[in-house]
Amino acid sequence: MLAGRLSVFIVFALNGLVIGAWAPRMPTVADQIHAGPGELGLALLGASVGMIVAASLAGRWCARFGARALVLTSSLATAVILPVVATVGSSVQLGLALILLGASVGTLDVAMNIAAVTVVRRTERPIMPVFHAGFSFGALAGSVGAAFAAGHDVGLFAHFVATASFSLVATLAVIRWVPREEPVTDPEAHRSTDRRMLRRPVLWMLGAIALCSAIVEGGSGDWSALFAVRERGMDEAAAAVTFSVFCVAMGLVRLFGEQVERRLGADRMLIGGALVAGVGLLVTAMVPNPPLAFVGFGLAGAGLAFAFPVALNMAGAVGRREDGTGGEREIGFVTTIAYSGFLIGPPMLGGIAQVTNLEVAIGFAGVVAMLIVPAALGAAAARRREENDEPARVPALNRR
Repeated sequence: MLAGRLSVFIVFALNGLVIGAWAPRMPTVADQIHAGPGELGLALLGASVGMIVAASLAGRWCARFGARALVLTSSLATAVILPVVATVGSSVQLGLALILLGASVGTLDVAMNIAAVTVVRRTERPIMPVFHAGFSFGALAGSVGAAFAAGHDVGLFAHFVATASFSLVATLAVIRWVPREEPVTDPEAHRSTDRRMLRRPVLWMLGAIALCSAIVEGGSGDWSALFAVRERGMDEAAAAVTFSVFCVAMGLVRLFGEQVERRLGADRMLIGGALVAGVGLLVTAMVPNPPLAFVGFGLAGAGLAFAFPVALNMAGAVGRREDGTGGEREIGFVTTIAYSGFLIGPPMLGGIAQVTNLEVAIGFAGVVAMLIVPAALGAAAARRREENDEPARVPALNRR
């Protein structure tokens, strides 16, 4: 199973690499198409829309065709679409290209998480956060590569073709070891799963956990640097480091996810992490000390490190069938809710900052992070209730 674990980790890293590569080059794209902030903002919504739509369908596709097939298909699509983004000539074309890119990346996100849940089940080890660490470090590598390309006047098309080619070759090299479960071909089984899924409070609670995490993460990415400049008086170079600290802290903490979950359990991980993230952001907002901005955003990244991977792992677990397979649609359901957080988080915090200031907006993000606590408690209660009603549905991994 070592090959399976390594292959899934690499797929996570490659997905992060693609996202980290294109996002920092948006200023160059904006100059290329002569788009103002408003036009660019609307175009960028295309990526979120594509992700949300694809995530809502990807779980069903994975249940029917298997996660490995979706990993391969979405990776091929991403390799084709990413260079197209570099050739757009208007904001409308950019928006359409980003819808397609968001759809391919969103499909890959769901498929790789389903493959990761399969590895967790087969190894009986709580290593989901480790896979997400791969995504974090892949995104970091992509952003570093983007900075190098921009600093050395590497053209968009050459940069995106190189990134897409590397990602595709690496995916083809490891795809044979990505684990797969037998797809479900009975249409009635799909329909009954959909009906049950919408009536399960535990999935809505897990979706709330992922939603809160996504709102804070998306908002931190868009507003941390501006907060550091306007509210803490940093120069732009120092301010840019704030979100890097957030990302590095998240990636490093995720590497120790297995050890933490074995010691504390998934529920305590979620609750403790939410409190750490919330306190970090509230202190950052309330204490006018520039160095505390780095500490606060670092604590936020560390505290939220487990929220998304643990919520997805739990979603896969509560969807597990008696034969040990299943959970694809449940993972897609929770992922769809999470992506809506990336969509609404940045404008929500921006609106709060417009009415008040960025200190209040960052403090509000801290409160949102702490909302993971009641959601985690609600998910635990709903899971216990289901366990009492249908003991066979709950896998051994959740009873440890």
